[in-house]
Amino acid sequence: MQPLVYVIILNWNHPDDTIACLKSLTTQTYANLRLLVVDNGSCDDSVTKIKSACPTAELIVRTDNGGFAKGMNTGIRHALKASADFIFLANNDTYLAADTIAQLVNTAQPNIGLIAPIIYYADDPQRVWSIGAMFNPWLLEPKENPRGMIDTGQWPLYLEQEFVPACGLLVPRFVWEQVGLFDERFFMYYEDLDFCLRLHKTGWRVIIMTQAKMWHKVSLSSGGFDSPNERYAMARSSVLYFRKHTRLWQWPLIGFWRMGSAAQTTWRLVRSGKWSALQAYWRGLWHGMREIPS
Repeated sequence: MQPLVYVIILNWNHPDDTIACLKSLTTQTYANLRLLVVDNGSCDDSVTKIKSACPTAELIVRTDNGGFAKGMNTGIRHALKASADFIFLANNDTYLAADTIAQLVNTAQPNIGLIAPIIYYADDPQRVWSIGAMFNPWLLEPKENPRGMIDTGQWPLYLEQEFVPACGLLVPRFVWEQVGLFDERFFMYYEDLDFCLRLHKTGWRVIIMTQAKMWHKVSLSSGGFDSPNERYAMARSSVLYFRKHTRLWQWPLIGFWRMGSAAQTTWRLVRSGKWSALQAYWRGLWHGMREIPS
């Protein structure tokens, strides 16, 4: 019997994107598949629309917007209780090739902790949005990210990486049980970096299956790049991430690097006259520094 795969999609006030994603998933060639939507406290008619359009999908309705990590964890816990063998996380503004789930499951091995497809831009279907990356051991950030490249078949069938974004990834049950779920202090952004770094530290392999394909509309759930919400969440989560993972010997370089990044971001927002975003950015940095690390 095929392993049971749960696909979890998080919705917040974007029912049309979520419904389109669900409908693309109904074309998957993989048979033992269950679809689960976690509505993250939407304040529109999302729940009614999703129930009507996709009655076979399971739906969990949260009363509050707990952020990406908490919302996804709600779905992951449900899937684990339902005896899922694998859990595939998908952004609601994505769609998959019909054989993507099958390709990923067929790639699974006992020493692989995470398997992901190549993710392309939806409006430029051969242009890569993500093919994962390796960690820079000095700066704890991804490096060698070929975002924007055209896929001409230049990569091997299996590509070893250390980080992939949580936009689309398959994780076996035993990895969630060993490594744990997302850190819910990350309301939005850096939760996938934190999860992948924990995977890396515990020795699990991260594989991109390059024949598995996914397309991403590039979410605007935070209000868009350099909006106040995006700047606040990115700043706060970045501080939490580096406080959590930076070792004593790394602080001089990372501290210098992050101060340079803060200066660069500040100057960009000043030049563009985005004063609300600038205030939100520095408020996010301050809140991240004030939080008590776990």
